[in-house]
Amino acid sequence: MAEIKVDCRGETCPVPLVETRKALRKAAPGDIVEVTGTHPTSKKEIPMAVDALGLELLDMAEDEGVWTIRIRR
Repeated sequence: MAEIKVDCRGETCPVPLVETRKALRKAAPGDIVEVTGTHPTSKKEIPMAVDALGLELLDMAEDEGVWTIRIRR
């Protein structure tokens, strides 16, 4: 099992969602994709995409405007 980190801090829509989808396509089943960003709208869009893709949202955390979303492929 691998962990893929995607750093989208400072990026605005649609970059965080696009980069997350790219990482999820590369990930093998069971891999974890961890996305870090600062764009508030992406924090809402990424979990919706995870749900639509039928993947598992493991964790969502935010600290001082920087959020992290962990997804299991």
